[in-house]
Amino acid sequence: MARGSGLAWLLACGAVVSAAENWPQWRGPGSRGISIEKQLPTDWASDRNVAWKTEVPSGHSSPIVWGNRIFVTAAIEGNVVAGAEPPVHLQGGKPWVHPDSISGDRRQTLKVLALDEASGRIVWERTAYDGAVYDARHKRSSFAAPTAATDGKMVYAYFGPEGLYAYDLAGTLQWKVVERFPTLGLGTGTSPVLFENLVIIQRDEDNGDHSLVVAFDKRSGREVWRTKRDVEISWGTPVLVDGGGRIELVTNGSQFIIAYDPRTGKELWRTKGVESNAIHTPIAGKGLVIVTAGFPAKRIIAIRPGDVDPGSRIAWQYGKGTGYVISNILYGDDLYLFTDTGVVTCLDATTGAVRFEGVRPPAPARYTSSPVAYGGYIAVTSEDGSTFLLKTGPEPSIVRTNSIDEPVMSSLAIANGRIYIRGERHLFAIGRR
Repeated sequence: MARGSGLAWLLACGAVVSAAENWPQWRGPGSRGISIEKQLPTDWASDRNVAWKTEVPSGHSSPIVWGNRIFVTAAIEGNVVAGAEPPVHLQGGKPWVHPDSISGDRRQTLKVLALDEASGRIVWERTAYDGAVYDARHKRSSFAAPTAATDGKMVYAYFGPEGLYAYDLAGTLQWKVVERFPTLGLGTGTSPVLFENLVIIQRDEDNGDHSLVVAFDKRSGREVWRTKRDVEISWGTPVLVDGGGRIELVTNGSQFIIAYDPRTGKELWRTKGVESNAIHTPIAGKGLVIVTAGFPAKRIIAIRPGDVDPGSRIAWQYGKGTGYVISNILYGDDLYLFTDTGVVTCLDATTGAVRFEGVRPPAPARYTSSPVAYGGYIAVTSEDGSTFLLKTGPEPSIVRTNSIDEPVMSSLAIANGRIYIRGERHLFAIGRR
């Protein structure tokens, strides 16, 4: 494929997805968290403007949507497995267990489910893995944290050390790849990225001795390329970015931000990392890729992709307003940052200049779910299941708060005129019946 055709591929894929009104991966079309659909709901409650709700097993992954199918992953925790022990993690050369690490000795049943978009009926439910897990997880996370991805032909579900699984839309397993690796006892956060005929996984481990990014053939599961990374463990999902006529896969990392050729895995460029826990998904737009982190340090780095002078790679930086887990969003000309308590800061995405800061949600809460945007609003959902709508523009305001009365750790999905909210016990379809 010619160099200039990469941008055409990216634009073509975006056009197809938008026309079909799909939400095919983590953060939706282009990993932006933005829907261009019209007449989406802005008012709902657990018993109001709900087309349907369906009980689903627990998990923190977000729903994805293609046509008349919705896909989610789930993790069901069982009893202690005799003899099961997570791998030994080292800190300062000595064995170490993270204080928030749990469940490494328990049986886990990891599932992939397909639901009917019209009714919410579970069409099929498959067990991808059942047994002892290789490593533990964070007490606030889930063994079903990564969001699946689909190209409308197959569904790709990733469970970290327990494997990558490919199902056709009828629920038949086509292939799987299982490769055990340590997660510092905190679990996996990165979701699969689809590019042409590839499924790409960013897999950063513990102290970085075995960190890598790897690509598999979508049809067969055959490994196509593997590139070692000299970065420590991360939980972010990479993004595909227009790098001035070529497509670049940009990865977040504590030590380095690195871009790769998604076809070959060849490193294209690197710059300094976020120097914090790399959890947030990078944001592409306005000719930049903006990489953020929120703990222990708050970092926002706007980077010029493509073949540019390394001295001009960083466009601007900022050091306030971000949270630990919640990814941020670029909507229109502005970058919106969110703290763990939902406080909003808005920056000019091109220059980093502050538009406003200190906009607070109506009630105190904790936020893990990442924001989505539609129709001039940004929707942010708290862990108690309340979604506040921020009206964007020169005079921002919070215009409404909607609650499903159920805890929420997943990010919202938008497709076919509805908003899908995955709660602790149910998947809700908000909007038209």
